[in-house]
Amino acid sequence: MSTATLDTRLEGVVGARTAKPLAKAFGAETVRDLLMHVPRRYSRRGELTPLLGLPIGEHVTVVAQVLDVKERTMQRRRGSILEVRITDGTGSLTLTFFNQGWRAKDLRAGRRGIFAGKVSAYRNQLQLQHPDYELFENRDDAPDGEQLDKAAALAWAETPVPIYPATAQLTSWIIQRAVGLALDALGPIEDPLPAEIRNAEEVIALGPAFELVHRPQTDADWKRARESLRFREAFELQLALLDRRRRTAQESSTPRPLGKAGGQLERFDATLPFQLTGDQASAGQTIAAELAAPHPMHRLLQGEVGSGKTLVALRAMLQVAESGGQSALLAPTEVLAAQHFRSITEALGPDMTAEIAPVLLTGRMPTAERKRALLSLASGNAAIAVGTHALLSEGVSFYDLGLIVVDEQHRFGVEQREALRRKGAQPHVLAMTATPIPRTVALTAFGDLEVSTIRELPPGRLGIETFTVPELEMPNRAARVWARSAEDIAAGRQIYVVCPAISASEKESDAEEGIEPETTEDGAGPKRPLANVTDTVAELRARPEFAGVTIEALTGSMASADKDRVMRDFADGKIQMLVATTVIEVGVNVPNATIMIVRDADRFGISQLHQLRGRVGRGSHAGLCLLMTTAAQGTIARERIDAVADTSDGFVLAEVDLSLRREGDILGTAQSGGRSTLRLLRVAEHGELIAHTRDVAAALLEQDPELTNAPGLAQIIAREQEARLLDNLAKS
Repeated sequence: MSTATLDTRLEGVVGARTAKPLAKAFGAETVRDLLMHVPRRYSRRGELTPLLGLPIGEHVTVVAQVLDVKERTMQRRRGSILEVRITDGTGSLTLTFFNQGWRAKDLRAGRRGIFAGKVSAYRNQLQLQHPDYELFENRDDAPDGEQLDKAAALAWAETPVPIYPATAQLTSWIIQRAVGLALDALGPIEDPLPAEIRNAEEVIALGPAFELVHRPQTDADWKRARESLRFREAFELQLALLDRRRRTAQESSTPRPLGKAGGQLERFDATLPFQLTGDQASAGQTIAAELAAPHPMHRLLQGEVGSGKTLVALRAMLQVAESGGQSALLAPTEVLAAQHFRSITEALGPDMTAEIAPVLLTGRMPTAERKRALLSLASGNAAIAVGTHALLSEGVSFYDLGLIVVDEQHRFGVEQREALRRKGAQPHVLAMTATPIPRTVALTAFGDLEVSTIRELPPGRLGIETFTVPELEMPNRAARVWARSAEDIAAGRQIYVVCPAISASEKESDAEEGIEPETTEDGAGPKRPLANVTDTVAELRARPEFAGVTIEALTGSMASADKDRVMRDFADGKIQMLVATTVIEVGVNVPNATIMIVRDADRFGISQLHQLRGRVGRGSHAGLCLLMTTAAQGTIARERIDAVADTSDGFVLAEVDLSLRREGDILGTAQSGGRSTLRLLRVAEHGELIAHTRDVAAALLEQDPELTNAPGLAQIIAREQEARLLDNLAKS
């Protein structure tokens, strides 16, 4: 076979029969992809994997020893069952084979090997039905009779055995064999990382690193190799992000300087009934300066719930309007888009609204209104467009798009931001999020953006008290939730009730993906049906304490006109209690609302709960957030809820969230710009490494901006740029 390179397709190295499932299961299409599929752990032939506590229903790979073998005749059908007990010395697991008694010749007591299958339970005994297995004595690398001296046997027994992330079709040893074929076929590798960086950071050369991580002789081998590969992953990611930022800064964009005295921004500021906070003023000055520059701004504005980010964005949009340009505000839901549109028109006032002529554009608006909005944007009459994904549609064109504001940045992928950017000539971009982002996440997911932070809240806010309401442990407290709500309604105030589902059979399409429900001890399913809007409205209307109270529903599945009517009636005080899904999570501003009740709060993430409680306490009365749950103490779900109850600091909660959530919940292709999921990096664990590699990458780019002296790294950057270009073309 001819020598392979890292870019060689796997079909020609491992064969199509193995290559296809590797591509399907792990996205591995080249030798590079396969070699970056590193073992999740390592065992030894002489040590055994703990069998106690194996998860029922999951596919596992274990190293164990055969304890005993017996064959019995089936009672209700013809044939026999071979039952093989394997052990780790404390726990045991049964391997079950139907009509395969011949396996008893291999699976003899005392033999050790790797066993893989799906864990199930039968008569309180864990078992694997028809598992795949490979006995160590049958492996190609097992010592033969001539080698069976004590030293050779001991060395063989103590050599680490890689255990790979696997599937039912691709066992760990099948992947190991494929990796072996790739390593054997691989020719000399030209290391893209410059020697001076490798030496300074004590990074193993790429070829030896692949060899040692997949074929280690000692634990020290794979540990050194894994650290080296992890450094490379962090470094290449930061290099790509910094290069993207550098190239963006070199692009030309129409400057949008501050207008002259008496302009729209100055007149708007004069109407504000309050002073900007220090953080608002500082962020505003930075954004104003970047808008006036001849290069496009790419900035992330993060801040606490209610810190006034939208006001900062509106001032930026007015600065662009004064230069004759247009701004587009992209919101994740129709409810939030409508709320932003109302807030902007109210803040501008009737005279300036007539000048700016803002338009709202959503997917469900009437055809006539949509045509008027499109014409206003294309002609340049409208200086501000507020909308949902509808703004990305092919039929939407702008006369002079100068600024894009993306609200709740984490709800949108980079490719969506790019789709909107292509509607203008290198417009400025301001991404906003009310979900505070830990520094390591910001560096990893938003490393191509500059970051401004607003921590200060406007003066006069009375704060929000948050309490966990464990319904099963404290039924009296749960009952008190509704009594307290009735008291606030009687005092003239309003209540939010949030549920994780629309009805017993329908989830919320506008909401983020929820958290899995708590299950019964046997893992059979949810303890009870999820709280939902339809049933909750009926339940509350039937309660005597809410007699005469107007209670309405709000969900993402409602028609746009109905959603807008309900939100307007709630804002006007015509509705006292609003039962909703997470469509009211962000941006909704009703100062008279004082209580936020979240049912089945364990179905929401920390950031969602923090966002939801930010909907109350926005007026002259203190806010109260009640998180109702049946999650038991000690569960991760309860930890999330209690963490939100313990602090109102969103930045502290962001760190807690990072430590509790799965990596893929925080980083993924949507946030990281189309890159595949991180392989060896874990932002919760490797923050120092990520920050350090960013410094190393920045120093390299400062010395050699075009990477002339590092052609291997230049190829990596070019490969990413090509992938992003092809991805954007496919979506355009």
